[in-house]
Amino acid sequence: MTGSEVPPAFRLAYVPGVTPTKWVRIWNERLPGTPLTLVGVPAADAAGLLRDGGADAGFVRLPVDRTDLSAIPLYTETTVVVIPKDHAAFSVEEMSVEDLADEIVLHPLDDTLDWERPPGRPAFERPATTADAVELVAAGVGLLVVPQSLARLHHRKDLTYRPLTGVPESRIALSWPEEKTTDLVEEFIGIVRGRTVNSTRGRPPTPPQPKAGRAGKKSGGGAARKPAAGKTSRGGSGGSGRAAGSKNPKGGVKRGKPRRRP
Repeated sequence: MTGSEVPPAFRLAYVPGVTPTKWVRIWNERLPGTPLTLVGVPAADAAGLLRDGGADAGFVRLPVDRTDLSAIPLYTETTVVVIPKDHAAFSVEEMSVEDLADEIVLHPLDDTLDWERPPGRPAFERPATTADAVELVAAGVGLLVVPQSLARLHHRKDLTYRPLTGVPESRIALSWPEEKTTDLVEEFIGIVRGRTVNSTRGRPPTPPQPKAGRAGKKSGGGAARKPAAGKTSRGGSGGSGRAAGSKNPKGGVKRGKPRRRP
């Protein structure tokens, strides 16, 4: 891919409840020259944003229409029920659908769980958003069933939540337009999947550096070695190469102290 084809930034969409901080940090470390722009989008609008080119890829909630969108499922969230802290269920660790049979359970229009039939008794009117539903829970109007990440996102001091069994769970996936699987999309897929920087399916590995040549070698041939200090080369003016000094008749060097004459 030539430099002219590289977009000025990689646009990453994410739905409420998803925290892309870790992946953004890794992207900035590996591709400091390519800014990553975050685009927040409601869960119901995420697929349309990707199709319209509003983002290069995005974290969405399944299901999505895979006719033209690719998707890699990443993880499944725990489903919880949001309750006031003075509710009778505050003392339990977990709740079931049967526990909600006599409760009013709010079902917001932006609900992200794929219900056949929501549990509990329906409210007189459906709240427009999850945030509105949380306010109604705080006012004592009813309870709310959501993925755990949304309960954390809309945390209030007067509310808490408990895991709920026997209900649908929300799955998070990385999605992008199938016909626009660019090199940058592949790069981000590698980051999300935990590939290392030198993975064959990630960025190209750094080419090995040439080893340095042996010391003393030159392109024009080897240089003559310099004699060590105190030594002379054979055939030079230094003669046989023996150290200078007094010699005995046999040619050896005198050692020790001279003897005293009697």
